[in-house]
Amino acid sequence: MNRVIQLSALLLTVLASSATLAKVSPQQAARLGLDLTPMGAEKAGNVSGSIPAWTGGITQPVAGYEEGQFHIDPYSKDRVLHVINSNNLQKYKEHLTQGQIELLKRHPEYSINVYPSHRSAAYPQFVYDAVKKNAVSAELQPYGTGVTNTIMASPFPIPKDGAEVLWNHTLRYRGLNWEYVSSTLNTTESGDQGITTREYQYFFAYSQPGITLSEIDNKIFYLKRKTLSPAKMAGQMTLVHETLDQIRSPRKSWIYMPGQRRVRRTPDLAYDTSDIDSNGIRTIDQVDMFNGAPNLYDWTLVGKQEKYIPYNAYKLHSGNLKISDIAKKDFINPNLTRYEPHRVWVVEATIRTGMSHIYTKRRYYFDEDTWQIVLAEEYNDDGKLVQVTEAHTINYYQVPMVYSTLEVTYDLEDGRYFAEGLDNERSPINMNVNFETRDFSSSALRREAR
Repeated sequence: MNRVIQLSALLLTVLASSATLAKVSPQQAARLGLDLTPMGAEKAGNVSGSIPAWTGGITQPVAGYEEGQFHIDPYSKDRVLHVINSNNLQKYKEHLTQGQIELLKRHPEYSINVYPSHRSAAYPQFVYDAVKKNAVSAELQPYGTGVTNTIMASPFPIPKDGAEVLWNHTLRYRGLNWEYVSSTLNTTESGDQGITTREYQYFFAYSQPGITLSEIDNKIFYLKRKTLSPAKMAGQMTLVHETLDQIRSPRKSWIYMPGQRRVRRTPDLAYDTSDIDSNGIRTIDQVDMFNGAPNLYDWTLVGKQEKYIPYNAYKLHSGNLKISDIAKKDFINPNLTRYEPHRVWVVEATIRTGMSHIYTKRRYYFDEDTWQIVLAEEYNDDGKLVQVTEAHTINYYQVPMVYSTLEVTYDLEDGRYFAEGLDNERSPINMNVNFETRDFSSSALRREAR
């Protein structure tokens, strides 16, 4: 009831407001591909030379790679430049986030291995074309609750405020169809680990070539997920319809529980509802670093900064690893992670007056070349930093596109962590599958359940 009252009050305010126009002029959009990359990043490197110029990224599969394999590391010969730990973090503090500093302080054995920077990000030409069209047409709805006149990829390559940057992440290009099996891992305060393995299928409606905004029917993507293990959870299935404007039409979700033998709608799968997959470590809107309606917060664009961020995580992505090689007691294995200096857009979210969420302040770091959130920090109502999340990304160069291979959320209050995307003992994402919207209907889920 409180949530309904909050949203009703917000909508009344919205109705009294004029729409915010976010599109840029054709002259501004012409910078894309010139001094800016086709995605809107600065093409030039930085003054010190630690961040190189963008020259196109990885546009072809690395020699020796075959479809269906784990991706060969194109930078396997790189040497570590700096090993940052609790003893020397002050020397590198300028390029660390507050969350990274806190992890280093809390764990003497934890370290950040900094490697040479490679701006490997690349996308198909039709994505670049769509981004350029979006730049002159996309419009942000009042309070950033949705976006209109945009399709395929990020809508605001030349952003003017924090809400536009956030929507660039939400609507970034992630391919067309996915199918894969991977595991999630939860830890307890004592260091025990619980592993759950699931099969995932995605259909990205928003990014289908030639599709129009009216044809996607306010849907960004469809997800169907089936639990394979442990045995007590096997057979559970979830169906999600992720919507573009979640104020006008909230996401829809269904669940099938083998013990109940029926498909039912799931209520309130949004905002700070606890994510049961993470054993309560994270909230629903922390999935994919941030998802869903942004209306509870004011989104402030702090600006660009140079930080050491997880990047080109091919070593972590390897099929030669077991989950036990990655998942240690208090954090994932630092010897398998890779950080590089890159420019990031920094956006801070503060709770709006009259709204409620367990996190009253949040800070996000967006990779300028991809709009992917690579680091996130969550603060409680006392202003205390309580969680840190990292997205370890690679270029899936058979597409090409950039996406996380592993996300890790650290709870700083009780010392637990949650990792999602552990496919090392399985196989990487299969993007050579073809789905249709009818494969993700509630009736299709019922047929599969039977």
